Amino acid sequence: MRVLLAGGGTAGHCNPAIAIASIIRSKNKDAKILFVGNRGKIEETLVAKAGFDLHPIRIQGFRRKLTLDNFKTVELYIKAKKECTRLIKEFKPDIVIGTGGYVSGPVVAAAQKLGIPTCIHEQNAYPGITSKMLAKKADIVFVSFPGSEEYFGKTKKMILSGNPLREEILSTSKAEARAKLGLSDEDFYLLSFAGSLGALEVNKAMVDFIAENNKKGDFCHTHATGERGWKWMPEKLKEKGFDVKKEGPIRVQPYLYDMPVHLAAADAVISRAGAITLGELTALGKPAVLIPSPNVTHNHQYYNARSLSDREGAILLEEKDLSAEKLYEIILSLKESPAKREALGKNAKILALPEAAETIYNEIYDLIRK
Repeated sequence: MRVLLAGGGTAGHCNPAIAIASIIRSKNKDAKILFVGNRGKIEETLVAKAGFDLHPIRIQGFRRKLTLDNFKTVELYIKAKKECTRLIKEFKPDIVIGTGGYVSGPVVAAAQKLGIPTCIHEQNAYPGITSKMLAKKADIVFVSFPGSEEYFGKTKKMILSGNPLREEILSTSKAEARAKLGLSDEDFYLLSFAGSLGALEVNKAMVDFIAENNKKGDFCHTHATGERGWKWMPEKLKEKGFDVKKEGPIRVQPYLYDMPVHLAAADAVISRAGAITLGELTALGKPAVLIPSPNVTHNHQYYNARSLSDREGAILLEEKDLSAEKLYEIILSLKESPAKREALGKNAKILALPEAAETIYNEIYDLIRK
């Protein structure tokens, strides 16, 4: 089996591709797997750490307003599609899979023009522009939320699969993870993250949250700032008396490459409401405070979060209501109420679709076989 995957720009697009590649590798030891990603973006790091090869290209997205930069986008897309055509002819994939982000556009489009079977996977309730365009000619469209079908129009085949999760997410035990992080049974461990790029408002609230916890010592806490947050947060925290270089129960890092360990160990989580994050939280049954980004297409993170909070599977805190004081109050109440944490986790787990990777694998295997 020869498989070409494309998806990136954010971890939310890249990690599903890695999850799909991982299950293919586990079931087909001789499978040849190659990723295509944007040069200099997070997929270069994540794919390498997962043990796969990546062919880098240069591509960028369209601006939503009229700008000369969009002419550069068209130029890069044309060049990238030609390069991907050459790559496909050399690699000779049995199937090409796109998991979103503008990098998947020229790869999947080139494969479709060459008559190679293609699939796309959409993580969010409301699909991105690239996914909607590629879906028209894709052999299979995998969606993650009921109701997403209505946004795609006519397709050859559509399957509700859920979001594929990395095997480490499902296989890491809480006891094993806490031992790796040096946590005792008595420690309350909070995990928070602001996305791979770094959500500004979440990080701003976290500065005061961390400073307060540094004084009181209520929680063991790891916060991932994301790429942009790391540029300014360490200095801001230092002004408030916290040194990110100092070892202790509070840790601040730009990105958590061992995220499965931290998720498994966590007693509570603070995060955005991206689709992959919700898939992981529900699969693990983690009590969470969700702060959906208001800056995404059709406000889809808000509806993602509502899908859990309406069923008492998470606590929804909108960004307009966000403050360090409010967050601290919520987390403190979770620490003091194991019963509340258990109820949130149990309700979240009911909504999980943990067999997503297996479903996707079986479908693409059947497609190739036919």
